[in-house]
Amino acid sequence: MKTVTVDYGLYSVIEETAKSLYIKALKDLPPDVRQALQNAYEIEEEENPKKILSTMLEAIKISDNKQCLLCQDTGIPLYFIKIGSRLNIDIPRLQKAIIRGTERATVEHPLRSSVCHPIKRTNHQTSTGYRIPLINLDFVEDGDNLEILMVPKGSGSENMSFLKMLIPAEGIRGVKKFIIDSVLEAGANPCPPFVIGVGLGGTSDLCVKLAKLAAVTRPLDSRHEDPDIAALEEELLEAVNQLGIGPMGLGGKTTALALNIEYAYTHITQNPVAVNIQCWPARRARAKIDVNGKVEFGY
Repeated sequence: MKTVTVDYGLYSVIEETAKSLYIKALKDLPPDVRQALQNAYEIEEEENPKKILSTMLEAIKISDNKQCLLCQDTGIPLYFIKIGSRLNIDIPRLQKAIIRGTERATVEHPLRSSVCHPIKRTNHQTSTGYRIPLINLDFVEDGDNLEILMVPKGSGSENMSFLKMLIPAEGIRGVKKFIIDSVLEAGANPCPPFVIGVGLGGTSDLCVKLAKLAAVTRPLDSRHEDPDIAALEEELLEAVNQLGIGPMGLGGKTTALALNIEYAYTHITQNPVAVNIQCWPARRARAKIDVNGKVEFGY
């Protein structure tokens, strides 16, 4: 297989792109999220939730017009990177470029840094630290591009994360019950209407990762390619929206804008289930970089 060696100048492009993506994600809400909020507003009948949704839509317009942040929480920066298999790329250098871009976005914009030491609580004011930003690497067969998805994960939603190691005897009813119970426990804390990510199977750590991937990387109007999983997504979303938690926990028809599931095969004696939630400004920004350094931004 013919490989393409990355020119050293491309790492500067990656750094600049990481910087731009962090800022873009904090300001420019994806079209599918905007539409989901608009749909929620249109179907709502009660005055309070309708007013809250109207305020959210107005906040988006203000952010667009004034180029200000949608939320003061700049989150923990997450980068999901897909590397074409034909790219001969220096992974440590790539990671350093992402970290440097995150630092520059925080200092040069400037942004509030939300990243601190877990015990000392010291904050370097760079949105970076030991093992942060979180950089997830994946590889695409026969590709020669680099794709970067940036997600600023706020604490209000991240704090509402759940994992349970079910046993197979609990079956699909146990899975559904745990998911619904988790949403009830989360209540208004993750700023509903939120996006629910569910991970099924794998090991405990993989299951939690799958839940996060489902919550933050998939468009809200998508459905899983597996028809059985897609049907479960629809069933659970309908059930969640019957809970009546509603926008900001004050009641209403829409508690969740979407419920996405990702799964993996697991051990015959276990059935892990994880829930990860994303708040109503389900922020994300994406870029594709070709070998010549051309950058295409999107969501």
